[in-house]
Amino acid sequence: MEVFIALMDGVAVALEPMNLGLAVLGVIVGLFVGAMPGLGSVNGVAILLPFTFVIQGITGSATSPMIFLAAIYYGAMYGGAISSITLGIPGASTAVATTFDGRPMALMGKAHVALVVAALASFVGGTVSNIIFTIFAPALASVALDFGDPEIFALMLLAFATFVGLGGDDIPKTIFSICIGLVLATVGFDIISGEPRLIFFDITGFSHGIRFLVLAIGVYGIGEMLWTINTSRYGSTMTKVDVSFASILFAIREFRKAWKGTAIGSSLGFFVGILPAAGATPGSLMSYGVTKLVSKNPENFGKGEIDGIAAPEAANNAASTGAMLPMMTLGIPGSPTTAVLLAGMVIWGLQPGPLLFTEQPDFVWPLIGSFYISNVIAVIINLAFIPVFLWMLRMPFTILSPMIFVLSLVGTYAAYMDMFDVWLMVLVGIAAFFLRILDYPLAPAVLAIVLGPIAEPKLRQSLLFSDGDFSIFFTRPIAGPITVVAIILILLPLLKFIRDKFRGNKKVVDDT
Repeated sequence: MEVFIALMDGVAVALEPMNLGLAVLGVIVGLFVGAMPGLGSVNGVAILLPFTFVIQGITGSATSPMIFLAAIYYGAMYGGAISSITLGIPGASTAVATTFDGRPMALMGKAHVALVVAALASFVGGTVSNIIFTIFAPALASVALDFGDPEIFALMLLAFATFVGLGGDDIPKTIFSICIGLVLATVGFDIISGEPRLIFFDITGFSHGIRFLVLAIGVYGIGEMLWTINTSRYGSTMTKVDVSFASILFAIREFRKAWKGTAIGSSLGFFVGILPAAGATPGSLMSYGVTKLVSKNPENFGKGEIDGIAAPEAANNAASTGAMLPMMTLGIPGSPTTAVLLAGMVIWGLQPGPLLFTEQPDFVWPLIGSFYISNVIAVIINLAFIPVFLWMLRMPFTILSPMIFVLSLVGTYAAYMDMFDVWLMVLVGIAAFFLRILDYPLAPAVLAIVLGPIAEPKLRQSLLFSDGDFSIFFTRPIAGPITVVAIILILLPLLKFIRDKFRGNKKVVDDT
């Protein structure tokens, strides 16, 4: 009851005209930042951090600037789906999984359904995570502390297990795609010895590794554009879009079909989000993989499956709130964006940690109240602006394709300010185009390059701790069950593949 009263007081403060206006402005800015390829919530929050000093000077408190930055964070989580669905370019790494089914659905003339499902799933994911955050913050913080290197590696192994099936029935090609992603993830300097690894032809640009957005924009921007040009070379195509009040209502009713993906994304996304150094990107990718794994129609994923949109969108919004939890209760950022938010709190004289809820309730509860307010504002703005988002799809592809190309170039350069990454992004896009022609699945490679840099240091640090004994992943009470489940999930598709091959060979023998 005390928590509810404190939350209501916080919501009242968040609804004050100044704070409400900052929340609306922050969500709009966040939507734009999230939708622009190469930006994302980290860039938006970091770029606008100096502006918060002006806000603090006007309001005289640290609450209003934090509400503004948190609203940008929320808006960016929503905004990433816009360009993923309408253009096929992930606005940020958190929206990569949304591209897998969002773009195919848009090409089927159902972009309005995809955008509505993304907005509503984001709203549900954000609301569920806000409620869990409010009620269980201290308890969940202690759970996050129990996750050491072996537990996080076991969780990453579970994620790898879920996307063995992302490439369809061709298991060898899927495993090859995963291995390619893992190899690309190791480019750069060794995290422990500091020795250079796979720096091709001694090109210094590879020393910082192959950055994820370079790969994502190359594959889903340039690669997708080349594929569309190739498949429509006998005439330019224009996506048919029917948008009206009736079609939006139909899309809202269609959201009921996405309950499973939304539930999985909301719960799994929040849980992954509270783990230090995880964040929304692994949460959205894992949720997509798990949703496909438990689906009755896994073959529909990648072709415009509604659960394939709902799961990652619910997950990245749930994870964004989850990542706030270790930042506020432990002083440990759960994602790159919350690391910037943590810096802002320290600058304003606040000390994140276990005592924050007791010593600074006038800051904590208005901020938590603003999470709810920003979530409502974001879903309203998203649904209201769907006709504007769909305007992009009405353009002929002869106009849209150069626009995608320019956005990919500008987005990559804006993210890293390095022309080497721009050229590498183009080469990755061309390579992705040829791999797609050869029918190699690209999603597993993209997911591997996301989780590889997280999994590798956790694996090596765990083995250093255990003197090279792999049993550490089986004997610890949390890591053990997760590792066993992951191994079972990895073996199941392989056993199915072997069984199908055996049955095929037996049928050939019987026919002869």
